[in-house]
Amino acid sequence: MGENQQPAPFRPDQMRVSHDEREAVVERLNTAAAEGRLDFGELEVRLDLALNAKTYADLVSLTADLPPEIPVEPLVIKGGMNGAARTGRWRVPAQITVYGGMGGVKLDFTQTQCRLPEIAIEAHGQTSGVTIIIPDGWAAETSEMNPGLGGFKDKTTSERLSGTPWIRLAGSGGTGGVVIRHPNSWERRVQRRGGV
Repeated sequence: MGENQQPAPFRPDQMRVSHDEREAVVERLNTAAAEGRLDFGELEVRLDLALNAKTYADLVSLTADLPPEIPVEPLVIKGGMNGAARTGRWRVPAQITVYGGMGGVKLDFTQTQCRLPEIAIEAHGQTSGVTIIIPDGWAAETSEMNPGLGGFKDKTTSERLSGTPWIRLAGSGGTGGVVIRHPNSWERRVQRRGGV
């Protein structure tokens, strides 16, 4: 390099992308196709480009003509008198607050597809308790839980698969208690049969 030559200015769009960033664009493209924004041919071409992208510039053009994603608001679930449940396929936000109330709450993540790196859950067992079911391969950090009178049970394993969310659980067991666990044998059978 000569004395008067300056290095080329750094361009952020030329930075290398990670596998997770490619996967996020793939998920966004699949969602756009499901909404009817892309036909199958367009989807196929864009998916191939996304999976082979090297830089941010390669990825940006693939979603530039799609509307921005709307962030999912924090979720608050209250058991009230009759109880409440969030099961099946549902959109998981990064923050969830759960109150067991008189009827209890069941929070089941086993059929969700979640790419968040972390989910913060604040659970209060109150009178009837809270049960949280996470898929095999997800792991939870539960040191911030206060057992209260009803207690707290962590029946999860510490084995976490790559690309799965880390659950950060805090709150109090109240009188009804809080349980976090993986699916039981009956729930696994229902999943294998494709039931809800």
